[in-house]
Amino acid sequence: MTPRLLEKYRKEIIPALMQSQKVKNPFSAPRLDKIVVNMGVGEAIADIKILERAMQEMGAITGQKPVMRRAKKAISNFKTRKGIPVGCKVTLRKRMMYEFLDRLINVTLPRIRDFRGVPADSFDKAGNYSLGLSEQTIFPEIEYDRISRPQGMDITLCIKNAKTTEQARELLKLFGMPFSVKEE
Repeated sequence: MTPRLLEKYRKEIIPALMQSQKVKNPFSAPRLDKIVVNMGVGEAIADIKILERAMQEMGAITGQKPVMRRAKKAISNFKTRKGIPVGCKVTLRKRMMYEFLDRLINVTLPRIRDFRGVPADSFDKAGNYSLGLSEQTIFPEIEYDRISRPQGMDITLCIKNAKTTEQARELLKLFGMPFSVKEE
């Protein structure tokens, strides 16, 4: 069974992008390449169980086992040494990516208290969109009573074939991403 957003992308979003951006080939229209979910756990330096718990929670959120990230170099101010575990990440592609994006847009983001939309200017030069969440309790997969401490995460939506940030923003708007409107 194909994910709902993938079907929407194929049937509605590609024709809309081709018409608005005057593209003749559907394969040259902007598309979502991958979603990277990253969680930095600095407290894992003192207690590795915190990182293990964060990895379990990230696995429940994304539906995929995370990879442990290690420090690339030693930084004495942060009490890190080269090679010690400092975080975890998951790279989602294809079906899992569309299912995660669907849950993020339609279930998770509306659960944020006083939510007025995600920032519309968090694009980099390549058209990728980055979003930071302050705690994992907004995901319905996490049981509020079982978490030991709130943990934030970074979500990066990597967009392919977007020549400008406006093209990438239009793609995410068509997916249903709730961008905030700046008041002037």
